Amino acid sequence: MPRDHALNSLGFDRPPAQTRVVVAMSGGVDSSVVAAELAAEGYDVVGVTLQLYDHGAALAKKGACCAGRDIHDARRVAEAMGFPHYVLDYENVFRDAVMDEFADAYLAGATPVPCIRCNERVKFRDLLETARDLDADCMATGHYIRRIDGPAGPELHMAADAARDQSYFLFSTTREQLGFLRFPLGGLATKAETRALAARHGLAVADKPDSQDICFVPDGDYARVIEKLRPGAADPGDIVGMDGRVLGQHRGIIHYTIGQRRGLGIGGLDEPLYVVRLDPELRRVVVGPRSALATRRVPVHTVNWLGDGDFEAQAEWPARVRVRSTRPPAEAVIRPLGPNRAEVELAAAEEGVSPGQACVFYAADGSRVLGGGWIGAGA
Repeated sequence: MPRDHALNSLGFDRPPAQTRVVVAMSGGVDSSVVAAELAAEGYDVVGVTLQLYDHGAALAKKGACCAGRDIHDARRVAEAMGFPHYVLDYENVFRDAVMDEFADAYLAGATPVPCIRCNERVKFRDLLETARDLDADCMATGHYIRRIDGPAGPELHMAADAARDQSYFLFSTTREQLGFLRFPLGGLATKAETRALAARHGLAVADKPDSQDICFVPDGDYARVIEKLRPGAADPGDIVGMDGRVLGQHRGIIHYTIGQRRGLGIGGLDEPLYVVRLDPELRRVVVGPRSALATRRVPVHTVNWLGDGDFEAQAEWPARVRVRSTRPPAEAVIRPLGPNRAEVELAAAEEGVSPGQACVFYAADGSRVLGGGWIGAGA
């Protein structure tokens, strides 16, 4: 039976007033604009902000995405635009699902990406279920990524603004979650457009700076947070060359990351040395020349597949991959090794590929996100 009216902007065959949308509000300008725009369009908006760690301590942490100030800012937007706003205490969930793994991964010599785990295990799992409990038709966020309805269902695509694209942090979104999620900012050309929309709605957050740090590490001092979560984590040990020769002492492997050059404290050598591997069992930091950082074959596990068909349908296929959030997608070949494992062969070697980081898959000739997985040991 043909429709007598077009779908609304969120893709539903009903007026906005009859469409309930939960907006995940961090208190920043992006999610605030999403909520304000949807409210202005007439949607039944419900704003939700997650309290992810100690509220009292958070009040003193500027620039953190879920600090007390940000909760206050989100509430002000809701009041100004006339929709309900709730603050949910997710401290225990966040610690169990994100912070504990963050600490344990560093102790195991990996370099974790807690923002991916937060999206995967908190925002797009528990918060999404809360949105369903509120009888919402969908949940919207301020992420810069696009959801496009394809012939086989909703697809994930990179944002229109490559400089703002957040697809690296959202690769683990499942097909089911994608059906419920909406990303209204993904099609904007620049961040300036977002701020202009905030100013048009008279939002106090229009000029609020972007958060640059992990929300529970607002000063960037990862090691201090890990020591607080895991007392005694910073045991000292040896800094050794690739031949096993002891070159110096370190103050705990949690202070080092793959590719690090500065702060090693082992001067007087003929060439600059970089951290090429961490050995937590022997408490060793292994260093070598820059050439030792180059990697072409990357083992990937726990693959989340968002492409068409079966992940294992082909022995290998061309794609583009991103092995770090700060790097553009690069040409590669993906070889499935099972339903959720693969070997990725990069066309050109990358430096500093680290276990614990994500490897995100993109279509070879377009913007579509095909999923991705986690880089394993041996990278």
